[in-house]
Amino acid sequence: MPIRILAVLLSVVFLMACSSSEQAAKQRSVEETYAEAMAELKDEDWLEAQALFDIIKLQYPSSAYADDAQYYLAEINYAKGEYILAAFNYNLVRRTFPSSEFAKEALFKSALSYYELTLSADRDPEYTRKAIAAFADFQGIYPTDSLALRSAERITELRDRLAEKHLLNAQQYINMSTNRAALIYFDAVIEDYPDSKWLEDAFVGKLEILLKQKKGDDARATVAMYRRIVRDGRLRARIDELEKEIQ
Repeated sequence: MPIRILAVLLSVVFLMACSSSEQAAKQRSVEETYAEAMAELKDEDWLEAQALFDIIKLQYPSSAYADDAQYYLAEINYAKGEYILAAFNYNLVRRTFPSSEFAKEALFKSALSYYELTLSADRDPEYTRKAIAAFADFQGIYPTDSLALRSAERITELRDRLAEKHLLNAQQYINMSTNRAALIYFDAVIEDYPDSKWLEDAFVGKLEILLKQKKGDDARATVAMYRRIVRDGRLRARIDELEKEIQ
């Protein structure tokens, strides 16, 4: 019996404390709640800051601080390494508050969130494609911004990763003696990623297969395409060697 009574008393105290906290939150103005949230954010008390920003979103959705709250929720996710949630919340800033002062930064940070989720070239490229699309969106909307250059650099890096993925696929098919499938991936690099650092590797791989298949006309056409596209390439000597083998 005493244990049951103690449990009941503790439950009553807990409920009273929760009610008191909710009442205190209601009595705080949005300005006070925001100031407290920013103080917790500065102290890196993510949990408390997140709870206070959520209060602003839920209780003051039309206030001047609503977009701030949404943006800083995304910032907390990013700081905690919760990149999927961060991308979601950054994108909410853009969709819900398109005229917010945080809209530009949110777009770039959503791209960075996807970038943090990208994997090595031999893994699923889903987030690589999402990151490229987000960085490209930023370039399109803010072409003269200083971050547009950083976006371009990231896009180049990620496109190289996708091209490398095709090369790895091609090599796997070569190892399985499935040259026709390998050619599809070499062609994908040549056609879809002509700006990639892996372009010449794709040309070399394709030429080697065409020579094995004794397809002289296709090999000559491939060499001609290489010479039109590439100037002073690092694999030019190898292309020259393969060209001599064409019959």
